[in-house]
Amino acid sequence: MKKRFYISAALGAALAWLPSGVAAGDSSPAYNFLNIPSSVTSYGQGGLNISTVNDDVNNIDVNPALLGPEMEQAIGINYMHYIGGSNFAGARFANRATDRSAWSLGLQYFGYGSMKAADETGVITGEFSPKDLNVSAAYSHDITDRWRGGVALKFLYSNYEEYSAMAIATDLGVNYYDPERDLSLSLVVANLGGQVKRFTDSYDRLPIDVRLGWTQSFGTFPVRFSVTAWNLTKWKLPYYETGDGVEEPKLKDGFGSNLFRHLIFGIDFVPSDKFDISLGYNYKTRTDMSTYSRSFLSGFSLGASLKVKMFGIGVALAQPHSGATTFMFNLSTSISDFMR
Repeated sequence: MKKRFYISAALGAALAWLPSGVAAGDSSPAYNFLNIPSSVTSYGQGGLNISTVNDDVNNIDVNPALLGPEMEQAIGINYMHYIGGSNFAGARFANRATDRSAWSLGLQYFGYGSMKAADETGVITGEFSPKDLNVSAAYSHDITDRWRGGVALKFLYSNYEEYSAMAIATDLGVNYYDPERDLSLSLVVANLGGQVKRFTDSYDRLPIDVRLGWTQSFGTFPVRFSVTAWNLTKWKLPYYETGDGVEEPKLKDGFGSNLFRHLIFGIDFVPSDKFDISLGYNYKTRTDMSTYSRSFLSGFSLGASLKVKMFGIGVALAQPHSGATTFMFNLSTSISDFMR
């Protein structure tokens, strides 16, 4: 009984720190950190974008098919600050294997700050710091001049108070890119796998998901438009609209609501290959935060990237609700650039 209480409290507390827009389907909150992007490209365009093609190595985590031999000796570092003492950070390295293939190694850390521990009677027994770790390896191969496939293998470790769990997950991705039309289409099957070591006797499922992505610019207009469809393993995603917080919550489960809670929209203004500004809208995040304290900016995100000499710098901001302003920072470079 005491063990189950500790685990439930830890998982609930950890989930409370995460952007609600990333919670998926019927999965356990123990592994929803897998849906948190590490790239400004994704976070600035609504929290998830699997089809924007660029040379940012940090973007590999959402689609292994975005990895390619053009990322020669590339290094990416990412950091994200969320509510309170919640901080996420990671690093990734990618390199060309052949003229048509590439590999990558990555490490992501998710820390949720210090939390109070209590027994089944509610008596505070101390503090603990729940954390998750994702160690990954990815490989991609150019099937044709426009089609690329990729696979990522992830080793997951979670520690909540004195309990721990381990899991193995796989991402499968494919991308079609037509440079002449600046058209990119992607398909990703994310988080296939399961636990190999449980917290307790109960089994926690991974947030398995199927995702589709479209990104394209038109003519010489320096703007790319993106639409990402996710949570495609489950059509119905109902939520309660609380209005001003006084009336009884109303269940929203109509066709339009379910459709738009599966879609994320992004716009990327790219005036040059050294600078871009992105804006995203995530309807699911906004509706999940549909309380009287919801921020006007809830569901929106903003990102920007700049290349300065041999370094790429990116920042992204979002405010899911009035009590949470999130910030993400990316830094990328290539070892080969220093050797020229």
